[in-house]
Amino acid sequence: RSSSQKLHRHESSITKLRMSAIGFIGLGIMGEGMAARLISQGIAGSEDKPLVVWNRTTSKCTALKEKFPDKQVIVKGTAREVVEDCGVVYSMLSTPAVSKIVFEGDDGVLAGVSAKTSIVDCATLAESDMKGMNDAVVAKGGRFLEAPVSGSKGPAAVGSLIFLCAGSQELFDEVKDNGLNAMGKASHFFSTEVGYGTRAKLVVNSLMGTMLAAYGESLALSESVGLDPTTMIEVIGQGAIQSPMYALKGPKMIVKDHAPNFPLKHAHKDMALATEMAEKAGVEFSVIGQAEKVLGSAKDDSELNLADEDFSAVFEKIHKDSKSQFSKKRMA
Repeated sequence: RSSSQKLHRHESSITKLRMSAIGFIGLGIMGEGMAARLISQGIAGSEDKPLVVWNRTTSKCTALKEKFPDKQVIVKGTAREVVEDCGVVYSMLSTPAVSKIVFEGDDGVLAGVSAKTSIVDCATLAESDMKGMNDAVVAKGGRFLEAPVSGSKGPAAVGSLIFLCAGSQELFDEVKDNGLNAMGKASHFFSTEVGYGTRAKLVVNSLMGTMLAAYGESLALSESVGLDPTTMIEVIGQGAIQSPMYALKGPKMIVKDHAPNFPLKHAHKDMALATEMAEKAGVEFSVIGQAEKVLGSAKDDSELNLADEDFSAVFEKIHKDSKSQFSKKRMA
């Protein structure tokens, strides 16, 4: 009888942990800041509600644990274990290929899903990939919220991301003010049909990439015709075309500082997906389509080796392909 009672208590404690623990899968450029916000804002990390994490590179998990030594951060060996031990699990993986492996693997996300599972996926994938993940989770009785974010490393670290959501309305209502609010400044729910969040994200990111490519050409032109680029950045920031992105990226671009906040390879991936979406929708997309080619050319330039740099590094490709005396001197 005593052993039976102990077993019951053990099973009860596991169930309690599962319902209260918050999971986070993927502690890369974006995920590390997002997970840290869940802890610092008191959403997770307590004895009653620990943060359970997994990352392909274990050192990222260790670093998060060391950053919050007085908080409950539990590191797991597989994504499956995180899902099995948590009620709500956030996932932020870098590419469609990585997401597929982590989701479908023997020790992946889907392997751990049950009727008590709620998955909030924050990656930017193809719409069909996101729909497939939703269908697989729902088929096992779980809930799924598509929640790609607008924002990069900086906004992730300070909790000013914008979540673009679709899927389970019930799950969205539960995490909007008890999770998403710690990581973002706004959350939008587009539809109960998964795919609409991805559509919104691709519209935003394709416009952003086009804006940056055009900005790079304008700065290169300014420099090449003898205009002081710092003054031109100031001028652009004073008028109707001002943009926080221009103000942030411009001063770094002219001194070749492209430390990655949003890697070029990921920016191009999103633009390529958006171009496919526009073609499928029958929308004239020639301006953004051309910008996608510019970013793609920069990403694939083996001499410049820019793929892992910030997407502002497209500026280096613009100068390389320019024939002005300034550009030639800058690239020398």
